[in-house]
Amino acid sequence: MKTQINLFTVNKRFPLTISRGTTAQTTNISVKIIENDIEGWGEASPFGVGNHRQTTEMITDALQKIAPVLESYNPWQRQEIEAVLTQYQIPSAARAAIDMALYDWMGKSVNLPLWKMWGLNIKNIVPTSVTIGINSPEGAATRTKDWLEYMDVQLLKVKLGTKEGIEADRKMLLAVKETAPEIDLFVDANGGWSLADAISMSLWLADLGIKYIEQPLPRGEENKLATLKEHSPLPIFVDESCFTSVDIPPLADYVDGINIKLMKSGGLSEAWRMVNTAKAHNLQVMFGCYSDSSLANTAASQLAPLADYLDLDSHLNLIDDPFVGASVEKGRILPNNLPGLGVQYSAFAT
Repeated sequence: MKTQINLFTVNKRFPLTISRGTTAQTTNISVKIIENDIEGWGEASPFGVGNHRQTTEMITDALQKIAPVLESYNPWQRQEIEAVLTQYQIPSAARAAIDMALYDWMGKSVNLPLWKMWGLNIKNIVPTSVTIGINSPEGAATRTKDWLEYMDVQLLKVKLGTKEGIEADRKMLLAVKETAPEIDLFVDANGGWSLADAISMSLWLADLGIKYIEQPLPRGEENKLATLKEHSPLPIFVDESCFTSVDIPPLADYVDGINIKLMKSGGLSEAWRMVNTAKAHNLQVMFGCYSDSSLANTAASQLAPLADYLDLDSHLNLIDDPFVGASVEKGRILPNNLPGLGVQYSAFAT
């Protein structure tokens, strides 16, 4: 089993600002697993949560170190390969790239898309939200209009938690709501609020008909979630506080849902475990993304029939996505009938 590792840079059509900073460009990593003239493709993208960071350099170094070790395995040995990745403490984004490449290889080897191999019904896929980053009220209204012109938007995710405080958050949200009064909204503070602000905002947002709040408190302040849940009339989802299935049981009594991202979880295998663990604890599930291209988001779309909410819009904001895969129909990210992940090179591929 041969492994090829390559870097590619993608640029956002509109830079995205959240409570932790602004991103306009990222350098991601593509991985190819090659065996019997079949190529399995995977992607890793860098991300940071508080003091936990996985940079492009860290991910690339880990992939280059593990590639020679993987040569003695074949793509059917996923359980053994997963144990090796754990043994070598490979970062989750690198694991995700290898894991999705193995699944892509498997699907191509039997000539079936993954969703069909897993017996999933793509008619169950819900519309994806599209994201409005932190901005001035005028800027947020303009960005909302851009999305409405670009696609059939069914759900808007509004980033709040600005350093200017919750009054600025409120003005921005009202600008979005006035621009798209018929579209459902939810908000994501990316851990940008204090407990007092989170309680205050949850009451205010509930009066506006907002669907739920994502990651209101910073990672590391999970002990405050019980108090927030007691006072919040809105469902609470966690993202930065939940990386893998191990994180779910301690959170289950204090939240209503989790955001699963392939880069955090370590791939499709762990994402599936997270879905089952969350459902066993009566939690809802969302699939999200970082600065992922169509490659990783199409991989996530293979599991999308299992999700209550989707936030797989990062590739829709790229001007130079080197891949093409899942399509957009009535706001839904739908995997295709091609084998494996169903991803091919786009016109931007070099």
